[in-house]
Amino acid sequence: MTSLALVIVTTALVNNVVLSQFLGLCSFLGVSKQIKTAASLGGAVIFVITIASGVANLIYTYVLDRLGLDYLQTIVFILVIAGLVQVVEMFLKKQVPAIHKALGIYLPLITTNCAVLGVALNNVTDGFGFFESVFAGFGTAVGYTLAIVLLAGIRERIEGNDIPKPFRGAPIVLLSACLMAIAFYGFGGLSLG
Repeated sequence: MTSLALVIVTTALVNNVVLSQFLGLCSFLGVSKQIKTAASLGGAVIFVITIASGVANLIYTYVLDRLGLDYLQTIVFILVIAGLVQVVEMFLKKQVPAIHKALGIYLPLITTNCAVLGVALNNVTDGFGFFESVFAGFGTAVGYTLAIVLLAGIRERIEGNDIPKPFRGAPIVLLSACLMAIAFYGFGGLSLG
């Protein structure tokens, strides 16, 4: 159990998918204007990445690897993620319409988020088993959510400030993300043992 907790902490903080692996930057920069929308996307990402990690591991382990079709993993994982997002969207629309309405465009947006595919591919590359894949997916999604909510908080806070003209808009957002990446780099020395 300690090793699974270590996987979560490592994927969320030390190897943050956005701030150290630079995956999922489109939604990270595009949806981080308000904390509420960032948190909604983060919640959807946690759900989808966690499930996609487990399903991708099962398909890789019991189908692709056994049949010698490893070279199809990227295509199969993309199809799994797209299918999973569609199933989740249909389920929420039918069973929990309030949550479906709240997530709105965010569920389809997750289909094209390269962080989801990156987690599935990293889990295979790292040789993770089923539980390790699920926990790595969960930790990665929590790290993504933490990063996007923090950036949204920073963006909300600096919105009304007097920022020099050359730094307004995208430059200050990228600078903020850069400083966050430097801060998260400090977690590399984290010792849990």
